Amino acid sequence: MEMDKKAFRKQMLDRMKELSKPEYEQLSYEIARSLYSSPLWLQAKTIGITVSKPPEADTWQIIRKAWEDGKRVAVPKCIPQAKQMVFRELKSFMELESVYYGLWEPSPEKTEEVLSEEIETLIVPGLAYMKNGFRLGVGGGYYDRFLEQYKGRTVSLAFELQVINGFPVENHDKPVEMIITDQRVWASGNA
Repeated sequence: MEMDKKAFRKQMLDRMKELSKPEYEQLSYEIARSLYSSPLWLQAKTIGITVSKPPEADTWQIIRKAWEDGKRVAVPKCIPQAKQMVFRELKSFMELESVYYGLWEPSPEKTEEVLSEEIETLIVPGLAYMKNGFRLGVGGGYYDRFLEQYKGRTVSLAFELQVINGFPVENHDKPVEMIITDQRVWASGNA
């Protein structure tokens, strides 16, 4: 099972890396535009979102738009020893610090914690998705563990090429309510 997931992850990353810079920028822009008209965006005062790293769909522009719209932005900080993550309020990109694997996370010295019940819409990252809302993450399990107790709304942002017919799903996997791609919006049925 884990080997299958590992192969899927590598295959998907390779496909995503084939996008040219103009394609990546345009498709990320199309995804963001669809998100901004979604009720999951419009109704949320606090958004939980990761700071993206290519080849994932760009979230930096979404964070900027959230600030412009007066939304509170909460970004995750991983705690590897506990295999957990907490969300912290980001008010400026200057509050980020570079951590392992070139990821950007909020600096605990510069940011305040945001409780999971304060996050109305959580933008859940992943590498591959099925139309029913199940996602294949990068393999750390941080979001799977967080989603076990999270009660708010969930949405994932993906390039259309990341939506595939199937991959192994385990008992602890939780589907997101909605997947927004550069071409369409998939609602999983639990929305």
